[in-house]
Amino acid sequence: MRNSKITWAVVAGVVVAVLAGIGVAIAVRRGSTGADAPAPAGRASTPVPESTPSPSASPSPPPGADLTGPLDLLLVGVDTRVTIPDWQTHADAIMLLHVEPGLKSGYLYSLPRDLRVRIPAFKKSGFAGGRHKLTEAMAYGSRVPGRTTRNIANGYELLARTISGYTGVKTIHAGAILNFGGLDKLVDQLGGVDLTIDRRVESKHRRPDGTARTLVGGDYVGPQAVYLPGKRHLTGWQAIDYARQRYGLPNGDYDRQRHQRQLVKAILGRALDRGLTDASRLEPVLTALGRTLITVGGRRPVEYAYALRGLSPANITMIQLDGSGVGSGSGYLGEQLNSEARGFLRAAAQGRIAAYLKAHPKLVNRG
Repeated sequence: MRNSKITWAVVAGVVVAVLAGIGVAIAVRRGSTGADAPAPAGRASTPVPESTPSPSASPSPPPGADLTGPLDLLLVGVDTRVTIPDWQTHADAIMLLHVEPGLKSGYLYSLPRDLRVRIPAFKKSGFAGGRHKLTEAMAYGSRVPGRTTRNIANGYELLARTISGYTGVKTIHAGAILNFGGLDKLVDQLGGVDLTIDRRVESKHRRPDGTARTLVGGDYVGPQAVYLPGKRHLTGWQAIDYARQRYGLPNGDYDRQRHQRQLVKAILGRALDRGLTDASRLEPVLTALGRTLITVGGRRPVEYAYALRGLSPANITMIQLDGSGVGSGSGYLGEQLNSEARGFLRAAAQGRIAAYLKAHPKLVNRG
């Protein structure tokens, strides 16, 4: 049994934030409609006067102790590309973690970034709604009318509403929005991660020494980092580079989604294996995560962290949802999930994942 004193903030940073697999930026708590949640239970009780002590009085439960599940968490990786003028903030990695009642086991699955969905109208950004790629919900929601700045929290809100409408998951209880900037430092602080690579992966972005490849005429040139099959120990830059690749893989983005989930599980396992139980060991990890952990709504990440303290990597089942491209004529419009994957989403919304996977075992990533 893991040490029950594992610092809540570690679990908050790793389970609630790092599960998106790509750095750190914003942790949010909202329902699928964007309404703030009610204030959490378990606050400190009214102090008892010294003249009338009550030996039998028990301490107030820790914040988050009232959360018993089920929970649905949205984990988003964004590519901000701040060096490119007018770059639209897209959701490049979209994962959902469904945690079963009791919060001891969960299911991690991805939605294709190019999934063709209906994005609802969003008054805050002036977006009229329509059918688009799922990744674009973040961009449309992040717009600030009349300004060039972006409101990432609003982008998350529209993305959450879109996902809720598509999947049928009524409430997304918490989420994390993360960028590419911090994962390499985090993984290095954890001493690297061990991954079992299932096929040869060539990097489009990095040279063997980790420096960026040169972009010429819209394509990258020069020597490439290569990740060979087998059990490998990856440093920070290698881990994020490996999880970013989709070109040259047999199933493109669907293979990349699997690698991202694999990395998520490895990071969580590594953090817990390190036994980060005191502030001196915790501080470097939190520094690597970054300074901008922002909460929105009635719940704080620490509350979900406490509630999820018993969720171990071994009890997270990774799910592969496959699909295919759709288009109009010769034009590519996006992706659509196959019937088996859509059935899984219905099962998730209805709270019967285990039964569905028993009938559809090929959806489970093994190994």
